[in-house]
Amino acid sequence: MRPARALIDLQAFHDNYRLAREAGGARALAVVKADAYGHGALQCAAALAEEADGFAVAMIEEALELRAAGIRAPILLLEGFFDADELALIVEHDLWCVVHSTWQIEAIERAALNRPLCIWLMHRVGLHPAEFQQGHRRLLASGKVAKVVLMTHFARADELDHGRTAEQLAVFEAAREGLAAEVSLRNSPALLGWPQLFPQQRPSDWLRPGIMLYGATPFEQAHALADRLQPVMTLESKIICVRELPAGEPVGYGARFVSERPTRVGVVAMGYADGYPRHAPSGTPVSIDGQPGRLIGRVSMDMLTVDLTDLPQAGLGSRVEFWGREVSVSQVAALAGTIPYQLMCNLKRVPRSHSGA
Repeated sequence: MRPARALIDLQAFHDNYRLAREAGGARALAVVKADAYGHGALQCAAALAEEADGFAVAMIEEALELRAAGIRAPILLLEGFFDADELALIVEHDLWCVVHSTWQIEAIERAALNRPLCIWLMHRVGLHPAEFQQGHRRLLASGKVAKVVLMTHFARADELDHGRTAEQLAVFEAAREGLAAEVSLRNSPALLGWPQLFPQQRPSDWLRPGIMLYGATPFEQAHALADRLQPVMTLESKIICVRELPAGEPVGYGARFVSERPTRVGVVAMGYADGYPRHAPSGTPVSIDGQPGRLIGRVSMDMLTVDLTDLPQAGLGSRVEFWGREVSVSQVAALAGTIPYQLMCNLKRVPRSHSGA
């Protein structure tokens, strides 16, 4: 069997959720959309089934998979419904639903439902702040809604030196003035990085931790609380071939790397078809049998190459970690010109193995 694989540490996932609860002082919906950011939504949700206050997904298809797997906790549809016909399924499967546009409010008003809905009213995506209070009144007046949670989603909370998060919070507070309702404000970066904006943490509030659950920091710089997160995914493979090259020899497509000295090269069963970023440059860190190493040459579809020159003990069959506890996924993402979210969500073809929790 090809040795490329992703190891998923469910105990680390569980511990990161507990950190979110500890840091936020409120109930927390574990965000498991996009197949839990590539980690396996069914396995991750099952690991938290006895503890999580609920889960959040992007769309109803993801929610129905969780329900079919026996997850009975609340599930929030972060993008809401895309067609009024979905409302019957939302009621049938006892799902919570974001409403972000006037057309969705109109659809709820027209719907014939046998049980009232739990709606999370969002102002950022399509409902203008000036429409927020009217939307809240219409939902409650419809007789189709049992509860409305007020929410926003911070667009720049990962930028710790930018004032936009405080400005957005002020807009939200003005929009909801006079409304007595539960609120949901904090995604991962807001929860970790902006405690000064939320000095009065109410147990009735709702957190929405996403990327932090998977052990990746949302920040570009070091951060004391984010540094406590534990990586959940380890992407690894093995060296399948070793070559000795003289100085001046090109390696890989496009000859993007040319050896400056006699170089010992390891070929590894991992490529962009597995989800490793094609644009990772030479010098991107890897770990080879637990020792620091580096990528050399261009990443191809099924293979890539690493420098073994200063690792004489490494060779055929040596383990190579691409990200996990030894190599930061955030560092790899930065060097490849992307973000850790994309790297983990793009994982494909590589078999996943879950353990812990």
